[in-house]
Amino acid sequence: MNEDAREEISRLEAQIEQLAEAIENCRKIDLASKVAVGLGGILLLAIAVGVIRFDPTAFIAAVAALLGGTVLYGSNSSTSREKTAALRAAEAQRATLIGQIDLMLVADADSGRPRLLH
Repeated sequence: MNEDAREEISRLEAQIEQLAEAIENCRKIDLASKVAVGLGGILLLAIAVGVIRFDPTAFIAAVAALLGGTVLYGSNSSTSREKTAALRAAEAQRATLIGQIDLMLVADADSGRPRLLH
């Protein structure tokens, strides 16, 4: 059982690392989507109040940034929640498996300090 548990722990640790990287990417996408929404909104406001002369290309770019950023934010938020839930589940499963391994406390021959053997 210990060898199977160790292999499963190793697999879970690799999965946890991948999920952590995916969550970090979601944070970056979240920031980019918020920037797109902000820039699109500022550009639309500038056109509306007359700070920037109406230009169809600028107007379309502003609307596209606003809508695209909003869609990206929504999609990314759900992906981030899913990855975070999967990360927590993998960490809980890993902790359970670690708890099932028979660990033995022994003294280290070099330092005399106790260390765990499994």
